[in-house]
Amino acid sequence: MNKKLRFGILGTASIAQTAFIPGVRGSRKCTVQAVASRNPQKAAEVAEKFDIPVSYGSYEELLRDSNVDAVYIPLPNHLHREWTIQAARAGKHVLCEKPASLNAEEAGEMVEACRKAGVIFAEAFMYRHHPKHRRIREIVEGGEIGDIRSIHGCFTYNNIQDTSNVRYQKHMGGGSLYDVGCYPISAARMILREEPVAVSAHAVFSPEHEIDLMASGMLEFPSGVALTFDCGMTASPHCKLEVHGSQGRIELPLAFGWEHDEEPPQLIVYAGDTRREERLGVFNSFSLQADGFADAVLEDVMLPFGPEDAVLNMRVLDACMLSARSRARVQVKAAKR
Repeated sequence: MNKKLRFGILGTASIAQTAFIPGVRGSRKCTVQAVASRNPQKAAEVAEKFDIPVSYGSYEELLRDSNVDAVYIPLPNHLHREWTIQAARAGKHVLCEKPASLNAEEAGEMVEACRKAGVIFAEAFMYRHHPKHRRIREIVEGGEIGDIRSIHGCFTYNNIQDTSNVRYQKHMGGGSLYDVGCYPISAARMILREEPVAVSAHAVFSPEHEIDLMASGMLEFPSGVALTFDCGMTASPHCKLEVHGSQGRIELPLAFGWEHDEEPPQLIVYAGDTRREERLGVFNSFSLQADGFADAVLEDVMLPFGPEDAVLNMRVLDACMLSARSRARVQVKAAKR
């Protein structure tokens, strides 16, 4: 039997239970070996629910488990840096939920700690592993929609009734830019294969929680293409990406979320006077992400998005937040990919 990558999970967050654990169970190359919580009973309940072999009442105990090869970190954003560095020192590979950290400086420290320890680090943007995003590049490079002129992304939801949620806590890295704005930003960088030079962002800040409830912005890229985006935690649910070209456009009606058989087509391509729907099959992006990470750890296959990508994305988020708070256009420090 081929060796499988054994994950330990730091925390019992909803994303771990509803998405990551089921995704790993549906993967070909991974398994969940252990789960930890600061509440031992909670960890034990999750372990029993998902048939996970071991549960721990502290993160430190899990990191000492020699049967754990890698950790998945779904903790609140302000804890990503601390536990990535702790995991690296314990010799564990790290798959960390987005956004990687609270700022680019922290992300750089995380990447450096993993590099120094000789372990792999990846930011868990699961959507990037879905073949529909590779398909965008194929269509663009085939010339069907001409040259890219602009990109627009939208990711919104409404949970204003749940203000006790960590997303409403400033010190924990709450806010819509960190939670969902990071998706269209990372997508534009991925599609264009270049880094933005400047951003302009506007946000509606909660006086009570001091976090951005809604944000809209524009990223300027060296090629002359711009990304415009909307993100929010207090608007009707919407999750869409559009790539506009000189001769057509590509739409992704459900760009970043979960997919089911009954969902809309994955891509809609408009070229000239024609309209075409494409369905590539139903995939679990969390399973694809887990297997891709396992390939990097077990087979020394290069990750499609290296650890530095997390630092670059945080630089853009830093600029967006500064722009929104200062109500000014902000330049993004130039960096090589």
